[in-house]
Amino acid sequence: MTGSELRDVIVRHLAKSKGGGTVRWRAAIGELKVYSLSTHGHCNWDVRPAGTTYEMAEIERAVDVLRLAHPFVDVGV
Repeated sequence: MTGSELRDVIVRHLAKSKGGGTVRWRAAIGELKVYSLSTHGHCNWDVRPAGTTYEMAEIERAVDVLRLAHPFVDVGV
């Protein structure tokens, strides 16, 4: 799975579980940052949400859950 594919998974998860459209959640999530496995051996991706306080809290909860299932992603596009 690539970083952009995982971002899509997070967006769909939030839209389905919390409501609101995918455009809203995609904007709140921002870009998914992928790091080198050589420097981030436990998990090589992160998000830096920039939405409302509610959106950021929900994004962080979703990331915590999805990070367990997908700790590593490919850079991809």
